[in-house]
Amino acid sequence: MFNSDLYENPNMFDMFQRPSDSDQTERDDDNNDTKSGTEVDAPSADDDNQGPASSGPSRRRAKRKRYHRHTQRQIQEMEALFKECPHPDDKQRKQLSRELGLDPLQVKFWFQNKRTQLKAQTERHENGLLKAENEKLRAENHRYKEALNNASCPTCGGPAALGEMSFEEQHLRLENARLREEIERISGVTAKYVGKPIGPSFSRFADRAPISFGTQPGFLGEYGGPGGAAGGPGVGAGGPGGGLGEVLRPVSVTNEADKPLIVELAVTAMEELIRMAQSGEPLWVTDENSIDVLNENEYLRIFPRGIGSKPFANLGFRSEASREAAVIIMNPVNLVEILMDVNQWSTVFCGIVSRAMTLDVLSTGVAGNYNGALQVMTAEFQLPSPLVPTRENYFARYCKRHHDGIWAVVDVSLDNLRHAPFTRCRRRPSGCLIQELPNGYSKVIWVENVEVDDRGVSDIYKTLVNTSLAFGAKRWVATLDRQCERLASAMANNIPAGDLGVLNSSDGRKSILKLAERMVNSFCTGVGASTAHAWTTLTGSDEIRVMTRKSIDDPGRPPGIVLSAATSFWVAVPPRKAFNILRSEKFRSEWDILSNGGVVDEMAHIANGRDPGNCVSLLRVNGANASQSNMLILQESSNDATGSYVIYAPVDFAAMNIVLNGGDPDYVALLPSGFAILPDREGPNRGIGITEIGSGGSLVTLAFQILVDSAPNSKISVGSVATVNSLIKCTLERIRTAVMCNDA
Repeated sequence: MFNSDLYENPNMFDMFQRPSDSDQTERDDDNNDTKSGTEVDAPSADDDNQGPASSGPSRRRAKRKRYHRHTQRQIQEMEALFKECPHPDDKQRKQLSRELGLDPLQVKFWFQNKRTQLKAQTERHENGLLKAENEKLRAENHRYKEALNNASCPTCGGPAALGEMSFEEQHLRLENARLREEIERISGVTAKYVGKPIGPSFSRFADRAPISFGTQPGFLGEYGGPGGAAGGPGVGAGGPGGGLGEVLRPVSVTNEADKPLIVELAVTAMEELIRMAQSGEPLWVTDENSIDVLNENEYLRIFPRGIGSKPFANLGFRSEASREAAVIIMNPVNLVEILMDVNQWSTVFCGIVSRAMTLDVLSTGVAGNYNGALQVMTAEFQLPSPLVPTRENYFARYCKRHHDGIWAVVDVSLDNLRHAPFTRCRRRPSGCLIQELPNGYSKVIWVENVEVDDRGVSDIYKTLVNTSLAFGAKRWVATLDRQCERLASAMANNIPAGDLGVLNSSDGRKSILKLAERMVNSFCTGVGASTAHAWTTLTGSDEIRVMTRKSIDDPGRPPGIVLSAATSFWVAVPPRKAFNILRSEKFRSEWDILSNGGVVDEMAHIANGRDPGNCVSLLRVNGANASQSNMLILQESSNDATGSYVIYAPVDFAAMNIVLNGGDPDYVALLPSGFAILPDREGPNRGIGITEIGSGGSLVTLAFQILVDSAPNSKISVGSVATVNSLIKCTLERIRTAVMCNDA
């Protein structure tokens, strides 16, 4: 799911060939004025009254630029926004300027100056590290040279040749060479890994497990041809949230002594990730779900003293590691940008990443890209169910472009450096290798390797979590592939033949897709166990979790008190059948209480993926009798190898007419509801046999967002919560009946 600005790009292919103009403009802005305060160029009234007689030195002094000193409150507010979003867009700058009583240009200049100041501080720190390493290397070189000059042959007494050196001396020389390479790595940026080429091994893994891209006739033409998708700049993230755990508090890595340790840890993690990604059996074995899972004994043998050892085994932790490979319809540079920009990353993977934040930037990379970039981050990962606890991580993310052109991005936990309560999830070296293909696509190998205490997982989800389908590499890759499909569809300048209904312009098509994107993002904030999006939990029973939030001055939501209710349950049908029935307008009246038994027609249909079920629809609910009014529903259905979503929201007729004509969808109020459908492998063990091979039923999460009061400051009544509970229980029973009694 991508930022709405991406939909306005008229040429999808150009994003693979040229750097973004907005990126160049942003870099130019950051090189502008670095003085404190904000310049005010407008002449004063006194300047206007100056006549010709005021020329000369006094006239030049009068024309000298004046500077505006911000108040302490203004600085604090801008500092707070800078920590979450160093590159605010025009809308954010205008809103902040109104709140602080500043001109938008003053806010823009302050952020430019702040970025330049942060960059200068980072460079000074990097220079200090470089000087210290150079001094250390110089001293060691001198010591080794003295030892070499004083060495003698034990037989003839002459100078010792290299081949006659002891094993220890040769080892020291090799270690010295390694240190020299490390200094070359550090020069220019904080960390720059130097190692053996990984291209051949990467190819061997891809050859061992061929990837079926599964293209259909006409696919490339529909999506713009090879290279027809890009993850350009400006992909935004969800708004800030509250009520987070200790790991997500916005603190900075201020301890200078920790930074060299983080650098060394990141370099070591990069080496381990590459070795794991390019290895085959016996390190990786294929399980019954055709997933590459880690052989833990072999892993500990290869890395006996590595950062992936098991110090938490006696505390209830278990290891969970998997690997997945796929071809992604996006080039490596744009994929790396998505992974290294926390806003884009948390938006693209909004179904997995419920909250993410960059705490510190140790290196920004070189040559205008993320090569050598090193960041300290926090993130919270979720499964779309309130019955599965979230996983919180505090980690370093390091990106490196290797000499053979393959990019690598690695994460590794920094729990030993954090003074905080004990974590329940530790991130071993995890990440991905990205190789460019001739057609502009990318071949991705993804490794997820964690130690986790998942004893809080509900029994009905334990099998799913244990098979690595919930948080494993397969889900990350499937999500990335699905999102690239959505972007490719959104970037199409023409209306594909498969699109039906009232759509008559490409602008209207793009506006509907932007509105659907926002609807999906909003749904994901309330479907899982996360409380990171300004929701306040009211009840958390075993059956239904109810949360509330106030909606004030949010153009995308109706003003007032919004309740979000979610529950998860098991049904004895395969996931594909449940998905087809719940997304079909033909069966909607059987489970949707809002339709009141009316006939549902599909007014518009926009395909946005290879799977026939991947689409955005505009539905019209016709009242069952004259006393019932008609209603419009916007719906997006999405299916991939690890799960499915059906997300919908009622929309206003007048607002939708504006969107259909290409109008701005950002001001259309939405309260999304829907379903997340995940596979379950234990149907027979739950008492009901399933005859379909490879499926034991479906784990369905049902979530509603409902406006219960239009006054934001009103109190939530017990009756409102009871009504929502009754609504969700009634809908649940209707769904069970619909999916069991119908064929799809």
